[in-house]
Amino acid sequence: MVVATALNTSVTLHAWWWALAVGELIALMLVAPRLWRAARGGRRLQRSLVDDVVGAGPDSSASPVISVVIPARNEALRLNECLEPLRGALGVHQVIVVDDESTDDTATIARQAGATVVVGKPLPQGWVGKIWALQQGINVATGDVVVTLDADTRPDPFLPRVVARALLESGAVLATVAPKFRTTSMASQCLHAAMLTSLVYRHGAGAGKATVDAVANGQCMVFRRDDAVNGKWCERVRGSTVEDVALVRALTSDGLSVEMFDGSELLTVQMFDGVGDTWRGWGRSLSLGGEDRITRQMGDAALTAMTMVAPLWLLVIGIPTPITAVLLLVRLGTLVGTRRAYDRPGIGYWLSPIVDVVAWLAVLRGILAPSRQWRGRQY
Repeated sequence: MVVATALNTSVTLHAWWWALAVGELIALMLVAPRLWRAARGGRRLQRSLVDDVVGAGPDSSASPVISVVIPARNEALRLNECLEPLRGALGVHQVIVVDDESTDDTATIARQAGATVVVGKPLPQGWVGKIWALQQGINVATGDVVVTLDADTRPDPFLPRVVARALLESGAVLATVAPKFRTTSMASQCLHAAMLTSLVYRHGAGAGKATVDAVANGQCMVFRRDDAVNGKWCERVRGSTVEDVALVRALTSDGLSVEMFDGSELLTVQMFDGVGDTWRGWGRSLSLGGEDRITRQMGDAALTAMTMVAPLWLLVIGIPTPITAVLLLVRLGTLVGTRRAYDRPGIGYWLSPIVDVVAWLAVLRGILAPSRQWRGRQY
């Protein structure tokens, strides 16, 4: 009886082991195309292009007139670092700060930095704050090309000129720019890197050519003003809390070309202050609630659990399969591949696979209990 019980247990465990291996293999086949797209990346915006831009001559394709639009709500502590590099920046015709009903000194700091301040109007029904602020900034922009920046960005002075020229050369109607991320602590870098990797696994984040399921980086976008105005871009995505993703997907669904450029040499972003702010801030939008169907969200959560989160812990508890080893190597490959996205990647960055499960929980929380509150507003 004991021998038979032990034999049955062994057979059962063996069957579960094979089922796990097959499940891992299927999951790997599903996630591999996304990782491949991300690994190829987008066009790199490099400092070496600056001389080409400066010497390119007066033709309009090389020398577009640029308006920079910055939506800002209570950004007095961060805004000046965004604006200072733009003073006299090559090709920049105007810098517009849309003061989105701030209660601090955002407008005063913007004026002192030489920006044109647009006093934001009350939020219309059905609109989300950031896209409404962008709409107001685009309305008063007079440049051929609009470059949008968030207040927490730290642009190189040559960024607007280089990114505008890259857009015109690419033939895309819209491009978003992937930055270099700056974090404030080892713990925040650890969590931030795990969260970023979850986007790579779920959507191929960082890929150059956008697809209908792409993600985007609304911290820096570039487009022709006429395209945005005539196409009523802001109005189309007015109710989305992840307006950048919504806009990219709307345009790609129309058959238009959208790209993501690698701006890690010309743009730095400090999104959050500390690990708690990272969890609350990025966790709010990480699941892309409202843009992905719930079935897609849950499917991606399951896929990420199998391919990104589980392999390390299967190894720890001693039941890995050969596919587990492959998945671990793939995870380490993504870690090597995304290191350029961080300003001074330290030990927190390299330990980020340990907290992949925390990033996964943030995604799951966003799916099951999505937040519609941001910047003091409830949507």
